[in-house]
Amino acid sequence: MPLGFVPGAAAAVALVLSAYGVERAAESSDAQAAARRAPAFHAPRPDIVPRAAWLGDAARDQPPPRYDDQVVAVFIHHTDSPGGYDCADAPGIIRALYEGQTQGRDWDDLGYNFVVDRCGTVYEGRAGGADRPVTGAHTQGFNHRTAGIAALGTFTEGVEVPDEMLRSIAAVTAWKLGPSGTDPRSEVRLVSSNGGSRYAAGATATLPAVAGHSDGYMTDCPGAALHARLPEIRDLAARLQGRDAGTGPGRDTGTDTQRVTVEDDARNEELSP
Repeated sequence: MPLGFVPGAAAAVALVLSAYGVERAAESSDAQAAARRAPAFHAPRPDIVPRAAWLGDAARDQPPPRYDDQVVAVFIHHTDSPGGYDCADAPGIIRALYEGQTQGRDWDDLGYNFVVDRCGTVYEGRAGGADRPVTGAHTQGFNHRTAGIAALGTFTEGVEVPDEMLRSIAAVTAWKLGPSGTDPRSEVRLVSSNGGSRYAAGATATLPAVAGHSDGYMTDCPGAALHARLPEIRDLAARLQGRDAGTGPGRDTGTDTQRVTVEDDARNEELSP
């Protein structure tokens, strides 16, 4: 019966019920849309020592940080500095790296987004907020939509890479790649912005989602010993995201390799060590 012919009280109840049904339907639709947008896999945020803990009063004036929409790949580095340090001295070493890059090379900031010491402590590197997709200056040609994680020390062939360091690098990797839904074991397609990289400017490079600096640039970084451990970092990061060990690219599941094409620009094209 049309509402106009229902007695007043009944009509009011009918209108309320109708509005309630529309509201519940809208809420259900919003919830379903949010579920579709949410990444299928994510990892918890590891403990991160804030930038102020190592920078102190050494900060230089610098331009505001820049941001990307998300992080789809991670580049692993080493700092090419002495490795036999006491971990209590790590903040001072990072500060010296910052001063070397900003004063010695006249960069605007530390290039790496994160630095991990031999005890597994994670330090916030480049300014802009550890939780945000800060555009780094760590891998020439491939700084956008990527994060740079530097292992504090030198890890050339034959040098031991501490397990604590590997676990923390994997934890940061899993966390940063989670929001984009990137499987750490997958590959991504990145567009080089600079002919000084391994790829001509404008060329599309298919790279591991967790790559070594040398995969994108002509360098020995992150050292042969650390580069050889990248498969372990990828697998551990995937497990930290809650991915099954038997699934993922290259595991005969039919999963397509993730391909993300991004454009970089010329700013922040400094080279890391």
